[in-house]
Amino acid sequence: MRYFLEISFDGSNYHGWQKQPKSQTIQQTIEDCISILLKDKINIVSAGRTDSGVHAKEMIAHFDYKNKLDLIGFTHRLDSFLPHDISVNKIFQVSHESHARFSAISRLYEYHISQKKTPLLHKRVFQFKNHLDINLMNKAAKILCKHQDFESFSKSNSDVKTFNCNIMNARWESNNDILIFSIKADRFLRNMVRAVVGTLIEVGIGKITVDDFEKIILKKNRKFAGYSVPACGLYLCKIEYNLKEILNVRK
Repeated sequence: MRYFLEISFDGSNYHGWQKQPKSQTIQQTIEDCISILLKDKINIVSAGRTDSGVHAKEMIAHFDYKNKLDLIGFTHRLDSFLPHDISVNKIFQVSHESHARFSAISRLYEYHISQKKTPLLHKRVFQFKNHLDINLMNKAAKILCKHQDFESFSKSNSDVKTFNCNIMNARWESNNDILIFSIKADRFLRNMVRAVVGTLIEVGIGKITVDDFEKIILKKNRKFAGYSVPACGLYLCKIEYNLKEILNVRK
């Protein structure tokens, strides 16, 4: 039987999602807890991989288990057993063909920037006190939806078959002293959101123009884009699925 986990976490104290030798990761921590509770070796597969220091309001992962679970009871037991900075919000059974990564139809990320010094949030926002022109940044962000090849924002030497992504929405909003950039796409390249934000910041401070931003996309070369902003401000927020398909569980 296959189960989906809906997880949230503060990534500050972890070396990213994916298991690594001699490093504490989100995946390893969750696998260990599930394996202990079920008294069986459990492997989980996620919808994506977050880097060290990146957070998640919603990460989806799946695992297989031979027996039917008491979903409410096991969710409570697992959530109580996990460390304070990882929470499992929901567990539900899905069809065996459903896959946390390959069945996903979209992902939504946010990037949070504080416009003032915020000591209590220093691991959860990027503190950037220079003035940013949000109107110009939104004009540039709209351009992202017109293109598909984002090699300019991909980590150098990435081993991928394609740099194409279908960006459905990208915009900045201001919430008091916090600027929030949200971007939704069918897929993302490694380090892509942080590179996009770093380049949009260059638009916001007047270092480059909106036209320059589009030219950077067309050059398809990472060296022309802006810097990669810190991981602490990045949040994986939502992963969408065709619920009718994934919940089509055979009785």
